[in-house]
Amino acid sequence: MKLNYKKSGTGKPLVILHGLFGSADNWFSIARELENEFTLYLVDQRNHGESPHAEEWNYEVMVEDLRELIDEEGLSEIFLMGHSMGGKTAMNFAVTYPDRVERLIVADISPRYYPIHHQTILEGLNSINLSEIQSRKDADDQLARYINIPGIRQFLLKSLGRDRNGFYWKINLPVITEKIEEVGKALEEDTVYEGPTLFLAGANSNYIQQSDLPDILEHFPNYELEFIEGAGHWLHAEKPDAVVREIRRFLL
Repeated sequence: MKLNYKKSGTGKPLVILHGLFGSADNWFSIARELENEFTLYLVDQRNHGESPHAEEWNYEVMVEDLRELIDEEGLSEIFLMGHSMGGKTAMNFAVTYPDRVERLIVADISPRYYPIHHQTILEGLNSINLSEIQSRKDADDQLARYINIPGIRQFLLKSLGRDRNGFYWKINLPVITEKIEEVGKALEEDTVYEGPTLFLAGANSNYIQQSDLPDILEHFPNYELEFIEGAGHWLHAEKPDAVVREIRRFLL
């Protein structure tokens, strides 16, 4: 699948993958800070952003989507970073094609299995009647019945597009709803990436815990773990300066 991506900057290639319900746009502010040091590739993964929709949606195909992109760009080796679902894609890519990844950054996710925990978000998104809403505020009002945090609603509604025919979802909501269990799947056993790996964790998030460290070590023996103080799961939105500092420290 030919993925949509935004390319900017100059220097060694740094590919960044967004999380579930997100898009390349989520990383624009981070990319702007790094354009003098890296060639940035901000990628929309399949069924997200401006990339194509497909019934098949799992980490195996998302890894191959990424391989196709870097092959077409003529990139033999990359710096690779992913957040949450994108971090799982990045980890799977690194253990599948270790010779293509010079260094790996994984933002607030570990290799383990995560149980489904997006039911309320999916119920809220599916509750919005796109044929009836007249404005983004209408959509926000409907979503507020399920999600009471305005910042989360604002993030989710970035995936609501509009054209002359009305509103539409940029994400493939039916497939994501049907196959949401794919997002939490663990890395396959006995898969290893021995290159330098940085795990960035939000200090206020519970996505990476002390109990995850043996699993991380098993798959990524050359890893380090840094906590971003004052940040939750969306650490790049909450503490962008700290995230940029860690990217520079680790990659330069």
